[in-house]
Amino acid sequence: MERKETPTADNPGTDKEEAPKAKRTRSPGSMSMIEPRFRNIYKQFYKESYFTPTTLDLKTKELIAIGASLVAKCEGCLEGHIKKAVELGLTKQEISDIVDMSDKAAIKLDLHHFDE
Repeated sequence: MERKETPTADNPGTDKEEAPKAKRTRSPGSMSMIEPRFRNIYKQFYKESYFTPTTLDLKTKELIAIGASLVAKCEGCLEGHIKKAVELGLTKQEISDIVDMSDKAAIKLDLHHFDE
């Protein structure tokens, strides 16, 4: 028989049994999708893309990367870019806005195929 803890001020407890948490499967990161012999080339490209000074700051570059990852349907890329965006201080709302804009752009691209 499982012993339940007595509620205290620090641990109020709960009357409900906690549901087991679903295991989250992690999608492969972008590096795992690249053939090993090309990984160093990709790393160099990545460094130059992000850390070479341009008119865009890192937050803007990350928002663009999130949008591109969505349109490209690269789940591993998307997870990595969202993580980096949060580390750079982007808010949930800013990330949500770029997701919304990317969805709209993707729909526009799909609808273009119906034009004659």
